[in-house]
Amino acid sequence: MPDTTLARTETRDVRSRAGDAYRLFISRPDGPPGPGGFPVLYLLDGNATFPTAAVAVALQSRRAQTTGVAPGLVVGVGYPIDDYLDSARRSYDYTPMVPAADLAPRPDGMPWPKVGGAARFLDFLEGELQPMLAREFTIDARRQTIFGHSFGGLFVLNALFTRPGVFRGYVAASPSIWFGNCAILRARDAFLAAPRLREPRDLLVTVGSLEQAAVDAEAAGGAEARKSDWVRRNRMVENARELVRSLSRVAGLRVSFKEFDDENHSSVLPAAISRAVRFALPAEPA
Repeated sequence: MPDTTLARTETRDVRSRAGDAYRLFISRPDGPPGPGGFPVLYLLDGNATFPTAAVAVALQSRRAQTTGVAPGLVVGVGYPIDDYLDSARRSYDYTPMVPAADLAPRPDGMPWPKVGGAARFLDFLEGELQPMLAREFTIDARRQTIFGHSFGGLFVLNALFTRPGVFRGYVAASPSIWFGNCAILRARDAFLAAPRLREPRDLLVTVGSLEQAAVDAEAAGGAEARKSDWVRRNRMVENARELVRSLSRVAGLRVSFKEFDDENHSSVLPAAISRAVRFALPAEPA
C-alpha cells in the first residue's frame, strides 16, 4: 500500500452504488488552479501506480516551463488491500464481457477468475468518481486522462471505443489486446464505423520491446516453456503496433505510440507512467 505521508496526499475508501469497494489515492497540487481548473490524471491499479505518478507530478510541476508538466490532480483508483495488486478484482473490473469459449487456457493451468466487469467499473468512474471529485476540487472537465497497464490498458481501450466522451486523454500501456480472442478489436471495429468524434480525443499506446520475447529458460520445459509460448502467442508488441496503425486515420483522434527499448511487461511500467504524466498534464494545453 502506498505511503500516504507524501505531501498533499490522502487515501480514502469508498463503496460504489453497485456495492464494490475501492481505495482512492489523491494527490492535489500545491497552489490554486488555473482559470480552467486542474487537469486530472487517473491511474488504474492505484495501489501500485499512484506513488510513482504522484511524486513525478509533484517534482516536475514545480518548474512547468522547463519540464513541460503542469500541476494537476493525480488520482489512483485501487483496492482496499495491503498489497500492490488485487488480481481477482482487476481481472473483473478491467475486462470486457466475452464468451467462456474465448478465454485461452492460462499457462499455470489455473481457471480464470471472474471477468467481464468493465462496463460496471466504467459506470463507477463516470457516474460516481468524476462527480465526487468535481464537487471537492476545481477541475477542468475537458482535461481528464486515464492510464492503465496490461489489463488496465485493455480497459482504457475499451473505454475509448465504447464511451469516448468520458475522458479527453487515454493512455493504454502494454494493453492486453489478446484477451478473449482479441475481443477488443471487435469494439475497435464498431468504434471505427461510428460517426466522427464530437470533440478531439488523444490516445497514447506504449509497450516494451521485450514483451513478446521468449524466456531464456524455455529449453527447461514445463512451466517455463508454457509461459514462453503464452508470451509469443499474445503478440503484445505486434498487436500494439497494428492497433495504432488501424486508428491513425480516425477523424478527431490523435494517436501516439511509444515502444520502450529493452523493457519487459513489468519493467516498462515506470517508463510508461513517466510518459503518461507528460501526456496528461502538458504545461501548454493542446
